[in-house]
This record gives sequence, structure tokens and C-alpha cells, in this order.
Amino acid sequence: MFYLPDTMVNWPWPRAINPHFEDVKIEVDAAFRDFKALCHESQEAFDKCDFEHLRIGCELMNIYFIVDEYTDIENAAVTKEMVDIVLDALHDPHKIRPEGECILGEIVRQFWARAIQTASLSSQRHFLDSFTAYLRAVVVEALDREHSHCRSIDDYLKLRRDTCGAKSAFAIYEMGMELPDEVFYHPIVAELVECIVELILIDNDMASYNREQATGDENHNLITAIMLELNLDRSGAMAWAARYHTQVEKQFINGLAQVPSLATCTDILVKYFDGIATWARANHCWSYESQRYFGARGAEIQRSRIVPLLPKVNCNDTSSVAKVNVVDLSNIDAAVHRE
Repeated sequence: MFYLPDTMVNWPWPRAINPHFEDVKIEVDAAFRDFKALCHESQEAFDKCDFEHLRIGCELMNIYFIVDEYTDIENAAVTKEMVDIVLDALHDPHKIRPEGECILGEIVRQFWARAIQTASLSSQRHFLDSFTAYLRAVVVEALDREHSHCRSIDDYLKLRRDTCGAKSAFAIYEMGMELPDEVFYHPIVAELVECIVELILIDNDMASYNREQATGDENHNLITAIMLELNLDRSGAMAWAARYHTQVEKQFINGLAQVPSLATCTDILVKYFDGIATWARANHCWSYESQRYFGARGAEIQRSRIVPLLPKVNCNDTSSVAKVNVVDLSNIDAAVHRE
């Protein structure tokens, strides 16, 4: 077992739930289930997950989930084919998808056709830019996985900032805003956005490490990169990541003081930054509450900070590998002990 530091103990933004979340979640989950994109076991695990925000946000969370489900077990060539389908659907959401095509195309087409009805034009541009970067990075991740390549800390962070998908998720907060490019891409704004992306990826990699090391997918994880580059054990790498998290927190909070110097769109930016800062908290809470990383023991682990190390999954069992990204940890542990 190992100790999982509480990185968000001093983060000023508290956990919050949209008051309309439960009603919207029922609607979105029902629509997503109609796609029949997941096997029975995967759908059961999916139904245990709670996703934040209203319909577009919920649908986008579903898309991240299903893209991971489909691509995490594929090589780079197949992953690129899937990515190209998704990109085509995004750039032509009114085009009927070909019969027999990977279901990702139709899922994304419906999502984007609905989103552009209410999203500001600037948010649409920013979403397409960041979501494209995310998809391209997923292909690179697949290539790394195919060659069992583990990156240095700096190289890993450069890739992970895109594979975590955070920037395109932030577009949900922007959809009712008009943030011109000269403001959105201003160095101060870009640096603050990068800070929140960094907090999210650090927390995600710390929480997901146990399952990923059990399933042989730990190379695309910050903890592994730290262990290899700095010659640290698992606990030492967790502590290093937590210290880095604290540095980034301070950088974000100090940087907020510079936002009023941007005379244009200041009020909008304050709202936007409050939203993405809340997202960092939401990501942290979701890691423990969704059952994706800690199974039914999320609340217990969040209190104790002690994580039992999972045994390795038999990767020769293709059915186990195919389901591993949607099965909660208690099921993984039980499956391993049955072998």
C-alpha cells in the first residue's frame, strides 16, 4: 500500500454541484445509453459515474469517457482512424455518418450539433482548437503505448496537458461568453489556464496510478515518469507530485492578481477563472466519488489517504484488457484473485 497526499486541502474553491445536475444527468445518461456503445459490464460501470454540469458538459464528459474506452486498448493506427472520424464529425456535424462506422462519429456529431446551437462563436473556435489538440495527443499516447515508451517528466507534461482534455472541457464555462482571441490567448490568461490544467493532470495521475500500474498502462502517468527520472520509489514520487501541485496552486492564485490589468472583459474573465478553478476541485472530488479509480472505497481512501496496491491484471486475458478501463477497482481486484 502507499500514501496518497491530499493535494487540495488548501484550495480555496469548495466542492459545488449544479442544482439542476440530477435532472440533466438522467436525460443525458438515457440518451447515451441508446447508442449501445458499451458492453454490458462497461455500461454498468459507466452508470456508477457522476458527471458535472448541465447537458453539454455532461455529454462532453461522456465523450471523454468513451474515447478513452475505445482508444486505450488500440494501437496508433487504429486510434488515428477513430480520431479522424471524430474530427470529421466535429467539422461537419450535419453530415449523416456512414453506416457501419465507429459509433464515436455519431456520438460526437450529435453532441456538437446540439452545442453549436447555444455556444458563442468564440467558444466554438476555442473548443475546436483544444479538442483537436486533445485528439491528436491521444494518437501520440497510443504510439507511446505501442512502443512501451516512457517520457521524461517535462516531455510527459507537454503531452499530458493535451491528453487530459482539460482545455476543451473549460470551453463549457465559455459557451455563454464572448472572449475574443486577443483576450483568450493573452499570456496572463494562457498561463492561468495552464495552471489549472496542471493541477487537474497531477491529481488525475495520482488518483489513477494504482489502477494503471495494475493494468500495465502506467507509462502514461506522471508518477511513473517521476519514479524513473528521479529514481524515487512510489511514495517519494507521490510526495514530489504533491509539492509540485502546491507550487502550481500558488502560481495560479498569485496570477489572479494580474487579471484586473486586462481592462477588456475583466468581469467575464473573473467568472471564467472562478469556473475553471472550481473544475480543479470537481476533478479531485470526482476521482474519489465516481468509483472509477477507487471502486466503492473512494470515501474511505479519501479519509485515510492509504491506498492498497492492486495486483497486476493478467494482460493475456483480452476480455479483461478490453473491460479494464471501465471496471471499478474492487471488480479488478476480485477478477485477479479468481485467476
